[in-house]
Amino acid sequence: MLRFTDNPAHRPGTSRPPARPRAKAWRASAIFGACLTLLTTVLAVTFGAGNASAHGAVSDPPSRHYGCYQRWPNGPSQQMATEDPMCYQAWQADPSAMYNWNGLFREGVAGNHQGAIPDGQLCSGGLTFNGRYAAMDKPGAWVAPSRPSRFTLNLNDTSSHGADYIRVYATKQGFDPKTQPLKWSDLELVGQTGKIPTGTRTPVEVNAPGRTGHHVLFTVWQASHLDQSYYACSDVNFTDGGTTTTTTTSTTTTTTTTTSNNPSAGCSATFRVTSQWSGGFQVEARVTAGATPITGWTVSWTFTSGERINSSWSATLTTSGSTVTARNAAYNGSVGAGASTTFGFVASGTAGSPTLTCTAS
Repeated sequence: MLRFTDNPAHRPGTSRPPARPRAKAWRASAIFGACLTLLTTVLAVTFGAGNASAHGAVSDPPSRHYGCYQRWPNGPSQQMATEDPMCYQAWQADPSAMYNWNGLFREGVAGNHQGAIPDGQLCSGGLTFNGRYAAMDKPGAWVAPSRPSRFTLNLNDTSSHGADYIRVYATKQGFDPKTQPLKWSDLELVGQTGKIPTGTRTPVEVNAPGRTGHHVLFTVWQASHLDQSYYACSDVNFTDGGTTTTTTTSTTTTTTTTTSNNPSAGCSATFRVTSQWSGGFQVEARVTAGATPITGWTVSWTFTSGERINSSWSATLTTSGSTVTARNAAYNGSVGAGASTTFGFVASGTAGSPTLTCTAS
């Protein structure tokens, strides 16, 4: 004779108590919720305020904050403190500077970078985002990959928004990045583009002759989609002392004229060839006001040997045949009596000595 126990779980038509599966489901739900909360926190730190419109940074040679993130993605450690002390101090100061490596920018600069960023704050973009990147301004033994004096710098634009221009400056020979804060007067333009599309690998040709040892490259990237200016300090160890075929020359020509509607105003202009190589050259032009202040200026000249303008900055250049006309930008038209402003350009061909005409208003 078969006999049934009075265990409800064993009665016909009765299920086992679901307590254990429910407990497992609750625990799985709790773990998932905790992971989701942690992920949300990480994303909030990594893509925090100010990064929604962020785009990129110089990736080779890496800008200071980008390099610190790439070399040490897990944050500060004793190994970092020993091997990479400048990155260690940066991580200790503000980890979000590394997590937001593609967000070191300012808005509304309107091309007046020197006016927007004080000396000693170039690497932090003038302490942008409440000083998030301030540690990048500190002098010290930053990691500096070796490069020849002529090489290709690469920009990583994660959103491919393009550039109105990219300018690369290098510190002058004699500057000591280990002890000196970076100033505008320490820099010389060594690379330049006009309006170009950008992507994850955007090359900019750098030509920095006459340098050896540890130097700082300062890159200004003017994004095309908005008035957003990105800044980057990259450290580099120049290995060849500038012993390339590149030569540096100097040319100065001055002609002064005055406008008929304001005869008391006047200006003069000079050209200085800052670098020259096979097939091209780079010029810095200086406009100086006369005895009275001026509110605008136009410089014109005629090339005589087939030279051609490739890119320019701090002025609007137009060409008609071999005649070039440069008009002031919105931010550098007003020049005080006896004071000066500059613009520049890169051209193909061989630099000559054109006669300059400067007209003031």
